Amino acid sequence: MSTYIVQVIIENKPNISDPEGDTILNDLVLKSKNSSVKKIRSGKILKFTVEASNKKNAEKIVENICQELRIFNPLVSNVVIESKTD
Repeated sequence: MSTYIVQVIIENKPNISDPEGDTILNDLVLKSKNSSVKKIRSGKILKFTVEASNKKNAEKIVENICQELRIFNPLVSNVVIESKTD
């Protein structure tokens, strides 16, 4: 068995409002005169360290955990699951 770092990136779908991203843009970025920045979307990153026989199995283990525990809402969230060897 190998050890994998599986990263789960969760962000709101494009049509869902992102108040945190809007706040960062309006209250921090634009006030500091960075007018070239037009939009910011915020998200969450979870990193799991998993033992599995291969990369695909490691990602599947984490995907199942996320779905069973409802770590994200598939109706409003886009999720990307990536892994690398530890």
